[in-house]
Amino acid sequence: MGIFVDKNTRIVVQGITGREGRFHALRMRDYNPETVVAGVTPGRGGQDVEGIPVFDTVSEAVKQCGANTSCIFVPSRAARDAVVEAFASGIELVVCITEGIPTLDVIDMLDKAKNGGQGLRVIGPNCPGIITVGEVSCGIMPTQIFRPGPVGVISRSGTLTYEVVSLLSARGIGQSTCIGIGGDPVIGTSFVHCLEAFEEDDATSAVVLIGEIGGRDEEEAASFISNMTKPVVAFVSGRTAPPGKRMGHAGAIVSGSMGTAESKVKAFGEAGVPVADTVNEIVDLVAGLLTDVKMPM
Repeated sequence: MGIFVDKNTRIVVQGITGREGRFHALRMRDYNPETVVAGVTPGRGGQDVEGIPVFDTVSEAVKQCGANTSCIFVPSRAARDAVVEAFASGIELVVCITEGIPTLDVIDMLDKAKNGGQGLRVIGPNCPGIITVGEVSCGIMPTQIFRPGPVGVISRSGTLTYEVVSLLSARGIGQSTCIGIGGDPVIGTSFVHCLEAFEEDDATSAVVLIGEIGGRDEEEAASFISNMTKPVVAFVSGRTAPPGKRMGHAGAIVSGSMGTAESKVKAFGEAGVPVADTVNEIVDLVAGLLTDVKMPM
């Protein structure tokens, strides 16, 4: 089970002949050889990357290999066109790893997804991707740290995702799906989208939400969580960041009273969501929750 991707996912890697695209395409194939079916680099059609066929266009990859998901590693200047091409070719899910995409390009490609019909989704941009543990990895996450289990993980930070998952696994607490939604100001899939999916997922018993300063995504998530049946543990990074200074992610900036760590922690508290003060405390809180909830079969 899991959300958004599973063993039936068929990935085409746009930008597969580049250094990053090649490296991570092979790592994804190592995780499940059946899920990476093709790559795309214009002008390189007919070649292959260690057995993965390369096409000039996404439409060829869809027609000949049955691709239904794209993982994008193209340069930022070409990312918008890559996403638009993927959706125009029948791809339903785009995982956009590329960082530094101009905000207006992101807005345009998300608008194309929204107007393209029901079921079209962008994860990212500037994200580490998604993994449904034991079934498929789509992105750049280090698969060796994951263990199958009942905890869903959603995060704006790639590095914190890996740290939290590693700690959970070391404690014997496995994961269902882990998704890095990206840290840019404008992204395709939000905390709320993921929480909605986890609420309906039979393989997930509890959720870890890793937020950070900037924006209102965490406050909106807290409002949604108040109506969920599954428990959520939250963590907000950047509590000591000075106002007006961007901390790592383009979206991690506090303007006035908006997007502060205090406002996010308060929103979670009002929704009854336990908020960890440290990364290690996340694991303690999750372990406590799992003793009180029914584990999935």
